[in-house]
Amino acid sequence: MSLRAFVDSGGNEWRVFDVVPRAGERRGEERRMPESPTHTFGDRREAERRLTVGDFSRLSTVHEGWLCFERGPDRRRLSPIPGDWNRCPDAVLEDYCRRALPVRPLRGRVSSR
Repeated sequence: MSLRAFVDSGGNEWRVFDVVPRAGERRGEERRMPESPTHTFGDRREAERRLTVGDFSRLSTVHEGWLCFERGPDRRRLSPIPGDWNRCPDAVLEDYCRRALPVRPLRGRVSSR
């Protein structure tokens, strides 16, 4: 993981880091019930119709990783990871931040920061 900080044109300091999930953390694998090593959940996408809000096509590369932008409670995610993000000028990084999608905090999660 690489980490970078920058100050946007409004004077706000952001932390940026790349997130690349390990192969075992990806959702394409079948999941098993803890009490039954033989019963699998399988692929539920056909059985469950879920509403997707926004432009899902921008998230289709999330399995390859994303950039996380953080400023206090504000978190944003940009995927795919731009190849120049760790060496580009702050103005370009700010543009990436503007294009990143907001991420809602998990309920009940306490920040360790």
